[in-house]
Amino acid sequence: MKRFLQMSWAAAAVLALGACASSSPDVIQRGDAQRLSRVEDGVVLSVRTVTVDGSQSGIGAAVGGVTGAVAGATRGGSNAESNVIGMLVGVAGAAAGNTIERMATREDATELLIQLKGGERRAVVQGKGAEVLVPGDAVILVTTGGKVRVTKAPQ
Repeated sequence: MKRFLQMSWAAAAVLALGACASSSPDVIQRGDAQRLSRVEDGVVLSVRTVTVDGSQSGIGAAVGGVTGAVAGATRGGSNAESNVIGMLVGVAGAAAGNTIERMATREDATELLIQLKGGERRAVVQGKGAEVLVPGDAVILVTTGGKVRVTKAPQ
């Protein structure tokens, strides 16, 4: 039982840390700090709410499978019965862990259609941030290391 509780805490920690990943324009990755970025001026044409699907790295499935197997193996009467129950509960735990990871890393986002000053259009999906962008807003697109974020243009 003690081992089951330890594995449960480990699973919760992994999922909590996975949920910290974000595509919010308010969060800058450490590797992007002190890097030169390209900046383009534009105007928001449309804003649409979308959902960024969660990740399935396999960590949730692995932790769920191990936790389920340990918990299931402690339930049976005979050694063979314990092994069978452990295996079945492990498979169920893996499926549940995968689903939990996917749901925990899911993110509400915004799809922005932007008209650049030169006439070209760009579509950008980014996590919801503190700024609320609406059609007609003057914005800047900041591109760093292949990643783009959109923010209101300075006045």
